[in-house]
Amino acid sequence: MSKSNANRVLFISWAPFCSRSDNIARELGGRSVMIYHSFWGSNYVTVLLKYFTQTCSTLGLLLSERPRVVFVMTPPVIACIPVMLYCAIFRARWVMDAHSATFNNARWQALTFLTKILARSAATTIVTTPHWQKLVQSWGARSDIIQDVPIAFAKASDFTPPPGHNIAVVCTFTFDEPVESIFRAAAKAPEIRFHVTGNAKRASREVLALKPANLELTGFLPDSDYVALLQRCTAVMCLTTLDHTMQRGAYEAAYLGKPIVTSDFGLLRQAFPIATVYVKDDPDAIAAGVREMCANAEKYTREAQDLRKTKLSIWAQVKTRLGELLFT
Repeated sequence: MSKSNANRVLFISWAPFCSRSDNIARELGGRSVMIYHSFWGSNYVTVLLKYFTQTCSTLGLLLSERPRVVFVMTPPVIACIPVMLYCAIFRARWVMDAHSATFNNARWQALTFLTKILARSAATTIVTTPHWQKLVQSWGARSDIIQDVPIAFAKASDFTPPPGHNIAVVCTFTFDEPVESIFRAAAKAPEIRFHVTGNAKRASREVLALKPANLELTGFLPDSDYVALLQRCTAVMCLTTLDHTMQRGAYEAAYLGKPIVTSDFGLLRQAFPIATVYVKDDPDAIAAGVREMCANAEKYTREAQDLRKTKLSIWAQVKTRLGELLFT
């Protein structure tokens, strides 16, 4: 794409942070903006006010910057409405970047009718899997797949994990993560240390009571510490209980050239065909998978370098295809 086009790409996310949005915008030469009015909280009482003020902020930003192409993250699908209106009036193009929760989270499934309408007016709806692509196409809308995108990592801090094997567990304590199974698996592999990221306050007291001594809850880490953790652990673990769900932590590991432990689903086997141990949602299986990774760490680390090269090549093709769609 030309430099003039690149300067008019805007990626809007109604979220406090989203590295996927940031990195897609960066790769396309545009700018990523988070619009998230946290002062309203996150509850059903104030959600309409929150969406109203975020809609106003979104429209104000669009009218100020007049982008030629606008990307918008979903969920929430409501964020697409001001973007669609702006693009209809000013003849700009817009793209919905639909995360898996758009389709498989009950909270947003209630708005599928709206997602269908909006998808049909978008230049394309980006999804992470062929499964969701087929669904969007069944609505009469265009859909393209971006499973992952190269990441601009922060400079790693001096953080160094303890001697021995360490596993970085990328976790957000959301509904589809088998946190209890991870805790029980760690207890079955006391010789290995597990470093679990994310806000553990979202976990139940019953699950937190299962935490073994070899599992550390790191909380949300500064970017430099997060990168250091991923780089200096033996492997990165990212698990889900839902099929057709991409694991962002896994592709962060892939772009760092680190081995991966992830859930045994077809999508994840396809996305991470080497450098990876696949595990079922079972404490014994997870513990066995981690031990397999640690026992053959050198082999999986060599494969991780090849996986990184492959992913960079795939992204180059995807980037070219997006440029042809949006800027020609």
